[in-house]
Amino acid sequence: MPTRTATDRHAPGSAAGGRPGTLRILLVDDHPIVRRGIRDVLAEAFAGAVIHAVGSGREAMMLVRGHDWHVMILDLSLPDGSGLEVLKRVRHWQPRLPVLILSMHSAEQFARRAIAAGASGYLTKDAADGELVTAVTRLLRGGKYFGPHVLERVALGLHPDREERPHERLSDREYQVLRMIGRGKTVSEIAAELSLSVKTVSTYARACS
Repeated sequence: MPTRTATDRHAPGSAAGGRPGTLRILLVDDHPIVRRGIRDVLAEAFAGAVIHAVGSGREAMMLVRGHDWHVMILDLSLPDGSGLEVLKRVRHWQPRLPVLILSMHSAEQFARRAIAAGASGYLTKDAADGELVTAVTRLLRGGKYFGPHVLERVALGLHPDREERPHERLSDREYQVLRMIGRGKTVSEIAAELSLSVKTVSTYARACS
């Protein structure tokens, strides 16, 4: 019987471990408990898979550049930046890698941006375990997965008679800064967290006002 492998920490060679043909899943989420729960669901559904879990965009991008993966599951809120930025870089380095966005943010807030950035699927974290497995299976078979609620919200957003909301006119980076300001972070804190200058963040903040 195949051995199920799940790791939450990068060790040399471990991310690409397993026999040739072994399913390799990269999971990116900044909450250890959430990572463990998702990993357990995937390990049970995909016996023998190598499931490598990391908690930051920096770690994710290192692994995407250094190893081959069959599917990536990506959170949008990461401690060192936006998952959308990670997604865009992944699309540049590995354009064929299926990426499933698994986020706490509603489809109305982020689905359109994620799809535009190249996401292969979008689920919110309140989805049932079975739907997560269904989504990953669909992506592994070369398809895409957007639940009915996600498609409904995206379709409503594209309706020609719908008035565009102010935040929808912002760039992805401006929207990220807006959300961080909304969480009470100062310009200096945002600059440090995103590795940007205070002047640049102030420019983004003015665009949001």
